[in-house]
Amino acid sequence: MPPDAINLQDWVGRSTTEFGCVPPTVARTIHATLARPDRACPNDGEPMPALWHWYAFPPAVGMAELAEDGHPALGGFLPPVPYERRMWASGSLQFFGDLRVGEVIEKRSTITAVDEKKGSTGGMVFVVVEHELFGSAGLAIRETQSIVYLPIAPAFTPPPKKPGPTGDLAFDVDHNVSTALLFRYSAITFNAHRIHFDLPYAQDVEHYPGLVVHGPLQANLLMAEATQWKGYKPDHFSFRGVHPMFHDSDLQLRAVQTDVGGLEMSTVAVGGHMGMKATADWEG
Repeated sequence: MPPDAINLQDWVGRSTTEFGCVPPTVARTIHATLARPDRACPNDGEPMPALWHWYAFPPAVGMAELAEDGHPALGGFLPPVPYERRMWASGSLQFFGDLRVGEVIEKRSTITAVDEKKGSTGGMVFVVVEHELFGSAGLAIRETQSIVYLPIAPAFTPPPKKPGPTGDLAFDVDHNVSTALLFRYSAITFNAHRIHFDLPYAQDVEHYPGLVVHGPLQANLLMAEATQWKGYKPDHFSFRGVHPMFHDSDLQLRAVQTDVGGLEMSTVAVGGHMGMKATADWEG
């Protein structure tokens, strides 16, 4: 059934509000999974590192509400797109203040666009969601999230590989991608998408060559390095998936400095191609 048969445009303008929190116990598990060795875990009431708000709103639906791929079944807030593969394609964030460990966070979300396009494997649908996140001090983050839905192709057909940055690098950090890391990241996000931990499913059903490295995990690793490089989090951060990354090899976190003092970053596979491209900018 084509996507327009179910009136996907009816979901544009839909909104929802949720309340979440990263309590100290959860902060310790996030820190144990993601932190650089030289960083201490933030305590109750202290500012969280940038992007930790992603772990404040776990998709806590019952087992009966999960689709075969492990994602919550579509419908409700997100439209019921009739394609089997779902990915976080890109995102952009603007930071206005800090969110803190243990505080209640309010997230207001609105679907701003649903766009159908044609890709190399057939149709695809992009759903754009705008989020505003508020802590006790007011608006802290404005975020745009783009989710792409695709049919599962009969064989793995990746996009063309694009080389990662070389030359005069602001940083170039090796990061081991183990199955333990993928498991822990799925755990802290409460993400049961099977492509990240179920190798037979990833290979036999979705036809990937290996377990897929989470896009948000790559974004979080790049953000941590950008924050370390500058000494504090950026005012603007954006990222986009370029090519799938897999667990059977390490990745590199690379960046070059821009003319205005920001960073152009990417995760880079052992073969030298980019997995994710990202930018970080500071206003001051």
